[in-house]
Amino acid sequence: MNKSMNKIIILLMCFAFTAKSADTQTATPAEIQHDISVIKEHIFKDYKGMFKPPKGYLKYPFITPGCSSYQNQLWDWDSWLTDIALRQILLEEGSPKDKQEALKYEQGCVLNFLEAINSGYIPVVISPNNKNIMDTDGTKFVPWEHNMHKPCLAQHAAFLVKLNGGNAEWLREDFPGLQAFVNCYYNHYRNRATGLYFWETDECIGVDNDPCTFFRPDGSSGSILLNCFMYKELEAMVYLAGCLNEQEIGNSYQKMADNLLKAIRKNCWDPKDGFYYSVDLNLRPVTQPRDKFWQFQMGQPRNWNCLIQRIGVWSGFLAMWADIATPEQARQIVEKNLMDTNTFDAPYGVRSLSRMEKMYDVRATSNPSNWLGPIWVNANYFVFRGLVKYGYDKQARLLVEKTVKLLGRDYEKSGALHEYYLPDSGEPVMNRGFQDWNYLVLNMIAWYEGKPYVAEF
Repeated sequence: MNKSMNKIIILLMCFAFTAKSADTQTATPAEIQHDISVIKEHIFKDYKGMFKPPKGYLKYPFITPGCSSYQNQLWDWDSWLTDIALRQILLEEGSPKDKQEALKYEQGCVLNFLEAINSGYIPVVISPNNKNIMDTDGTKFVPWEHNMHKPCLAQHAAFLVKLNGGNAEWLREDFPGLQAFVNCYYNHYRNRATGLYFWETDECIGVDNDPCTFFRPDGSSGSILLNCFMYKELEAMVYLAGCLNEQEIGNSYQKMADNLLKAIRKNCWDPKDGFYYSVDLNLRPVTQPRDKFWQFQMGQPRNWNCLIQRIGVWSGFLAMWADIATPEQARQIVEKNLMDTNTFDAPYGVRSLSRMEKMYDVRATSNPSNWLGPIWVNANYFVFRGLVKYGYDKQARLLVEKTVKLLGRDYEKSGALHEYYLPDSGEPVMNRGFQDWNYLVLNMIAWYEGKPYVAEF
């Protein structure tokens, strides 16, 4: 046998071994399958507890996060993400009657928020007795001096419209209100110099104590989470306008989306770390010197409009979920950041803050909820979706397994889920009975098992 033949045989053996290894990696381990069974049993039994009838300021039926801490409250991104999970439940277990019944609760989430609009401002949360928790006295409230509903309302509406084959007629009368909401962000929460959007305060930002915003000056945080959400919100507006045959309106939102994409890539991408970061907008304005001391500094005033915040927050991965990262950027995000056990990679998912940050702290806190390291299932889900979009199936499968292990064990030990978890031990923290976006594990499982799965718009 000559040397060439030997090389061919060796190559074939290597190929066979690689193929066998790949098959082994994609097989569902027995323990994972057990946890999947436990998760499905509980979720399919409990999910209707999130449905709530109209009451007080909530004129339409709606969806709640499903635990005692949030009873009878309609929250912005909670209702959107919970609905994505709800549709997976209905896909797997729901009858046609169940799906029709759920639709009024789903659409009601969107319509309740649009009912509460005030000059384009929409509150973050509504309860039967309180139209806006930030309006404490009812007389001196200036809407855009506070944060409002995160830019996911159009995405929620687009999700429902797309599920219904593009029929948006239920939204037609309220579409001007949705435009006013998005335009309010553009007019009041947008930094003109960079083209990026900012949080007005550190209140009700969802990721409560994100160090890029928490206790920082008002209007200073060009949050990567906010800007990724805003990009997807503008894309949703383009879709909805098309469904309503409002092409001219859709074109204007497409232009806004294109400009925001350029702004995010220009200002938030850090080639040094291979990651997307929030930025600091709190810079002194470049003005004409008003006294002799200023003249010593004005020979070369700053020519940058923001400063990147190299703080390792999980929301940098949202650039993949939002289709903002280029393929090369995605490679660096995954290889340099996601797979690093010193920073984000934990036994039960993605740390909400890099373990190397000085602010890293996994103690239990409420109001603010703790995003300084603990595992949040919605964060796991967003990262998973980004990995799938860019073809990182191996990493996506591993993240599904971690999430399944986390929630399966919580169900077996406590009979319920919790709001967030310790990254190394998987021990639950706060708010037993929290359902909400935790149910997105079902969407992850369906993809993992090669079955039809529901995804956000």
